[in-house]
Amino acid sequence: MAELTTALGDWPAYWRREPEREAIVDVASGRRWSYGELADAVDRVTGWLSLRGIERGARVAVLAQNCVETLLLLFACARCGAILVPLNTRLTPAELAPLVADADPALLLHDTTHAEIAVALAAARPCAPLQCSLSEAAPGGACRPVDGEAPVLILYTSGTTGRAKGALLSQRMVYWNAVNTTISWDLSGQDCALVHTPFFHTGGLHVLTTPLLMRGGRLVLLPAFAPAAVLSLLADERVSVLFAVPTMFQMLAGEPGFATADFSSLRFCISGGAPCPATLIELYQARGLVFKQGYGLTEVGPNCFTLPAGDAVSKLGSVGFANFATRARIVDEAGADVASNTVGELWLAGPTVCSGYWRNAEATAVAFAGDWFKTGDLVRIDDEGYAWIVDRKKDMYISGGENVYPAEVEAVLLAHPAIAEAAVIGRPDARWGETGEAHLVLRAGQVFDQAELQAYLDARLARYKQPKSYVLATSLPRTPTGKVIKSRLKGS
Repeated sequence: MAELTTALGDWPAYWRREPEREAIVDVASGRRWSYGELADAVDRVTGWLSLRGIERGARVAVLAQNCVETLLLLFACARCGAILVPLNTRLTPAELAPLVADADPALLLHDTTHAEIAVALAAARPCAPLQCSLSEAAPGGACRPVDGEAPVLILYTSGTTGRAKGALLSQRMVYWNAVNTTISWDLSGQDCALVHTPFFHTGGLHVLTTPLLMRGGRLVLLPAFAPAAVLSLLADERVSVLFAVPTMFQMLAGEPGFATADFSSLRFCISGGAPCPATLIELYQARGLVFKQGYGLTEVGPNCFTLPAGDAVSKLGSVGFANFATRARIVDEAGADVASNTVGELWLAGPTVCSGYWRNAEATAVAFAGDWFKTGDLVRIDDEGYAWIVDRKKDMYISGGENVYPAEVEAVLLAHPAIAEAAVIGRPDARWGETGEAHLVLRAGQVFDQAELQAYLDARLARYKQPKSYVLATSLPRTPTGKVIKSRLKGS
């Protein structure tokens, strides 16, 4: 048993030594939580769960927008040895039903907005309102010694292809991601993060939320992303670090107040969840901001690499170096390490790797090679050791014997002034094996001119990389983290 000191359930209690230190600004309610209040609330919620028979290994599902109560549940479940299952509020009841069946929770909690759906999903399971239940919580006992391998979260992956899988996150994983992040990103107790990405994804819970709660930092919590509110809060709350997915950064840049917004408190912005166009990074850098592209995934971390601030311009687009507690390899199809500047699959290892997939031994076996997690992402390391994400392995296609990486083609398309969104997929071709099909969303007022686009691409891409057909759309299907669901574009 690898016992953790100051395990997850005791993080708020640790900061009782500074009980007045501000922990969370809950924008929805207007309440400001101190670490002392947070610790007291975790005690009560732990007692409430214990009184309802929630024991080690039991699952507690929650269907709610971002709220402090979900964080209280995370710490309380960690104390009880239970497993928190945040459910995706953007899914339909039909999509949620198999996830609830898979997790088989002993209790399903919900906010007011999702009450009707939660009651229907729970069926014979216990179901209760989130805020009401936790406000009635009674004081509970202290945290017991914790095995670091004890599972504490099931996070269902975005599921861009096939059915979603429940990544099983241990206390060890959450603990080490927080350590990994605070060291590698140089976070301190003086840092403040705006949290608007949803808690049902690793980006909401673990990019900045749990690392800063370990460090004694401050969170400004929004129930959901709202561009105008984000711009205002960055200045009003003196936010120092901002994480978002590329589509959110694009929406912020489109706000009328972006050009004059007060960004003086921001130390850096970090984009994740999907490839970030270079033009978008440059837009933020033009506002004097340190803007970096991050890399991570639900199953590892999620914070796996760091680009030093001094390299944000010279190495634009790189994700930098593996983090403090992260080991990385770039391998070929046989699992052998490749040379620098050679594209291969990224494998990761270290204490921030998940414990596999919940009740899915087959998927777990496929994902691991010993201690190494096979990410499925194609990466190259340049001569100076910087990592560059090339594409998803499953998205690459072969045209005329040449590898084509859609992300590279999409980056060139997105730099065209008429194109707002782009996604490239491979289609079978009798002559070339496969050729590219580009799905495009045009900017307002723009007209598609294929001859002009062809000339533009001829100057920037080899012919075998260029799409051979185009599909115009009003929008592209995306996951909540901004990834294009290419299986839908392919019709599968």
